[in-house]
Amino acid sequence: MHCIAPRLLLLPLPTVSRHALSPTQTPPLPPLLPSRACKFHLASARSPSRAAASVSGDDEDEEVDVDDDEDDETTIRNVDDEYDDDFEDGDEGDEGDEEAVDEESGGEYEEEAGEDEDKREDTAARRRDSEEYKSRRVAKLVAEVREFGEDVIDYNELAGIYDFPIDKFQRLAIQAFLRGSSVVVSAPTSSGKTLIAEAAAVATVARGRRLFYTTPLKALSNQKFRDFRNTFGDHNVGLLTGDSAINKDAQILIMTTEILRNMLYQSVGMTASEGRLFQVDVIVLDEVHYLSDISRGTVWEETVIYCPKEVQLICLSATVANPDELAGWISQIHGKTELVTSNKRPVPLTWHFSKKYSLQPLLDGKGKKMNRKLRMSNSQNLASPKSEFYYVKGKRRFRTNKIEQGNSRPLDISKQVQLSKHELSNMRRSQVPLIRDTLSQLWENGMLPAIWFIFSRRGCDAAVEYLEDCRLLHDCEASEVELELRRFKMQYPDAIRESAVKGLMRGVAAHHAGCLPLWKSFIEELFQRGLVKVVFATETLAAGINMPARTAVISSLSKRIDAGRQLLTPNELFQMAGRAGRRGIDTVGHAVLVQTPYEGPEECCDIIFAGLEPLVSQFTASYGMVLNLLAGSKVTHKQKESDDVKDKHSGRTLEEARKLVEQSFGNYVGSNVMVAAKEETERIRQEIQYLSSEITDESIDRKCREELSEEDYAEISLLQKRLKEEKQIRNELKKKMELERMAAWKNRLEEFESGHLPFMCLQYKDKDSIQHTIPAVFIGNLNSFADQKIMNMVEDDSLVSGKPKRDSGEQLYRPSYYVALSSDNSWYLFTEKWIKTVYKTGLPAVPSVEGGTLPRETLKQLLLREELVWDKVEKSEYGSLLSMEGSLDTWSWSLNVPVLNSLSEDNEVERFSQEHQDAVECYKQQRRKVSHLKKTIKATRGFKEFQKIIDMRNFTKEKIERLEARSRRLTRRIRQIEPTGWKEFLQISKVIQEARALDINTQVIYPLGETAAAIRGENELWLAMVLRNKVLLDLKPSQLAAVCGSLVSEGIKLRPWKNSSYVYEPSSVVTGVISYLEEQRNSLIDLQERHSVKIPCEIDAQFAGMVEAWASGLTWREIMMDSAMDDGDLARLLRRSIDLLAQIPKLPDIDPVLQKNAQIACSVMDRVPISELAG
Repeated sequence: MHCIAPRLLLLPLPTVSRHALSPTQTPPLPPLLPSRACKFHLASARSPSRAAASVSGDDEDEEVDVDDDEDDETTIRNVDDEYDDDFEDGDEGDEGDEEAVDEESGGEYEEEAGEDEDKREDTAARRRDSEEYKSRRVAKLVAEVREFGEDVIDYNELAGIYDFPIDKFQRLAIQAFLRGSSVVVSAPTSSGKTLIAEAAAVATVARGRRLFYTTPLKALSNQKFRDFRNTFGDHNVGLLTGDSAINKDAQILIMTTEILRNMLYQSVGMTASEGRLFQVDVIVLDEVHYLSDISRGTVWEETVIYCPKEVQLICLSATVANPDELAGWISQIHGKTELVTSNKRPVPLTWHFSKKYSLQPLLDGKGKKMNRKLRMSNSQNLASPKSEFYYVKGKRRFRTNKIEQGNSRPLDISKQVQLSKHELSNMRRSQVPLIRDTLSQLWENGMLPAIWFIFSRRGCDAAVEYLEDCRLLHDCEASEVELELRRFKMQYPDAIRESAVKGLMRGVAAHHAGCLPLWKSFIEELFQRGLVKVVFATETLAAGINMPARTAVISSLSKRIDAGRQLLTPNELFQMAGRAGRRGIDTVGHAVLVQTPYEGPEECCDIIFAGLEPLVSQFTASYGMVLNLLAGSKVTHKQKESDDVKDKHSGRTLEEARKLVEQSFGNYVGSNVMVAAKEETERIRQEIQYLSSEITDESIDRKCREELSEEDYAEISLLQKRLKEEKQIRNELKKKMELERMAAWKNRLEEFESGHLPFMCLQYKDKDSIQHTIPAVFIGNLNSFADQKIMNMVEDDSLVSGKPKRDSGEQLYRPSYYVALSSDNSWYLFTEKWIKTVYKTGLPAVPSVEGGTLPRETLKQLLLREELVWDKVEKSEYGSLLSMEGSLDTWSWSLNVPVLNSLSEDNEVERFSQEHQDAVECYKQQRRKVSHLKKTIKATRGFKEFQKIIDMRNFTKEKIERLEARSRRLTRRIRQIEPTGWKEFLQISKVIQEARALDINTQVIYPLGETAAAIRGENELWLAMVLRNKVLLDLKPSQLAAVCGSLVSEGIKLRPWKNSSYVYEPSSVVTGVISYLEEQRNSLIDLQERHSVKIPCEIDAQFAGMVEAWASGLTWREIMMDSAMDDGDLARLLRRSIDLLAQIPKLPDIDPVLQKNAQIACSVMDRVPISELAG
């Protein structure tokens, strides 16, 4: 996570120091980034890191996250040769030196810029020549096959269409394909997997057959459509989307995997010549690792299961842990399949770590462990403001203050003091670089262009805005960008993202789901041409779009989810890092990880070396699957159908459907792995049972009798019994002391519910028994908020549910929850258990402006405005300690919480009651008694042998803990591979039976089932119920579009940071129809719950008005004026609505009036800037 200075602290960057030019003059040097030979100077990067705000953890991007090609561990290498010892941005030398450097380097920068431009032009020219050469060779090969026959097609002919040598794994895959096998290819990003599919397409087209190429995203389909057209010509390539078809009879047809799956439903059990896949020779499944995707993985499994065995499959996957299992599964259910793997990246990947003052190699020389220079002891030394770097003959060297030169050894913190979690967080926070810090490091080391991953839209946009005063383009490039912007605006005036234009002119841009697809395509084009140097993107950019860079920057190793913060998986990290390194342009790719308050280099290495995750089956049944597999004759079938046609439409029995469902990847893996895992789990269970019996009190007593003499045993046994009794008394006294302490705090805190907000210190011990202290400002009792959202956070706690605690004297005590804001801008929920100290001083109860709200009320409102995603820091029988990140609005409040050592003991609130002091004294006396007994036991004659028995018991306990951890891992693995598809299939079939969509016993499908079987959607039965409802027939086309929009608005949200929360309201007619449909929805939900089916039934009127407005003809500018929706969100909602409307005319047994209105609405809505194939 990077930090940027808050908006109020941002200072405009001076253009050129002491060389101010008129606007018409050309500066010799960009104001942000000088030549790599000179020192980096940046005024506004001097803002203290504590005053910096996070830009990477607020709001998850809602586009579907896509796994792409990751890099294998074996490609990790060292980059020591690329750096000198260390590098730090800082003020050095005097002003005159800076001016001299600037003057000397101005011409050098111009020279460098010209060289970069020439290199880009050369690369573009080579790419065009290569494409033309390939296109000519393909045409020539096709002509030769037509003249001489298919025998001329061999590996050498296919390799000859390229003007560069083919890699070994590509050769092996092509040869396997030519042998007639299906192929599974697992290789890293940008390694050239598409070339294999392209070679297969050449052979298929030359033979006069057909190839289907599937991708997970429409954007990828459109990109492949353009690429294949360049190679094979327009007439040979077609595109099939949900609502349109281009050249659908072409020999190469590109589509999403869902569309192919729906086509395959009709051909299950048929040969390729009988079904709808007539003359299809090859199917390419790109990004087949999507099989692990929770929401969409089933589609890839179904595609493989239903695909006719005569069709060759080419499955292209990112590097995963178990490609052999994938290939084995396909071979078992589909036919002969060969596996080709490669761990070699065509462009080697190096790992770096960015801190506030330096960019260093992340790994050591062998690439096997963390670079020792990144240890916390070295980091403390580098963070000192007294240390700095200077240049000597072009090299960076370390210089210390003269006073410190006598002690040059770095401070080794780990040997002097064990840092608490809070202290470690503060130290890390001091080393978090601003975005400009890391950007300057990339510039100095020649590592641009870069894709910069930030896990929120707001973070991406804020980063671009933060760098608007920085300049990464020289004048020629800026002029070219301006020209392209004019062209784009002339063609798509409504697609311009005005807020991003200034940053784009400086060479930076944002790319996320909140942008229009047209704008994102424009950014991608400029980036590929080298006219954008840094793209700030969410992780969705790593989804396979052809947009590699020299460097990939990952701003944080964790991202915000509904349940708090979640670490990236190794697959996700390698997927993003895999964007680094452009084949044919770069000799090395750079992956830069960044210091955050939450993660340092240790956590980075943990993920890198953790190993890739395996593909895991996500096979689940759906209404569409059940209906298409079981459906037989139709109630409405026409008598004139031939017997052959009826036979082909005869449904499968449950037993036949079960055989298909049980061919899932999960069942295959389970058959091989589950038995072994269960056997291992049982062996561990038995061993734990045996070891546990060896450490019981009876077992220890028996061993003591065997090893000790009768006198020694009697003496130690008696003392141990006394010790146990005294310990029990000690524990009861400790509990009473704690209750008295908490009761004292409770009485004192009631005094602070009004008036000023006192400072306080919270404390807790982590699992390693390390004490943590948290300076904070007290807000008030949780009950004073009177808000159910906060109460829900702790409602499961026994304290809130009304169960009081009792001390040994049966005295009642009921702890309460309180709220505080800490110095690190985190909210805390806590009970009296976690309070260490409260101070008399605090924030005064004075409004910031005359007549404004008091600070306590202001902070309460800020908390209620949060999404309330709490993390449990620690728990106890006296209540939990919970925390949650604050926002930019609370940042300035947290800055006013003082450090603890600045508050004196005299300032502490007196909180000890006489009862508490008495309890403390009793506890101390009992503790001394226990200590004395322990010393007495140690002095006994038989203690040495007794201690050996106790040590063995402790060793056995540790072994049991290790075995239990192993057992838990195996149990998780078993749960992952446990087949559940058939159980869900039966549950859904019962819902279908009761809804009168299909008779399971006779396989007769009713009209409702016919419609549902033909629909694409998350809940096909619900969509069919809505679209067959007669209430829709009276709607106008725009109103019908609004209702369809209400069915597909899942995941679309208002953006709370927008200045306006304005959206169009739906008409009263639409509102009435949606209210009527909600009653039917409730009945279907009840039916699903009776059979344990958990498929969502969506309908939401919130955004229906926006769809209705667009379908009524409003322009994009009108509809987005002061809108609380992001452009990309609205575009995605409208595309979903169009997709559903486009299905209606093709669905069986739908009223013609509804079909006509759907066509009208679809044609009106499918216009720029959201039309699918615009541009």
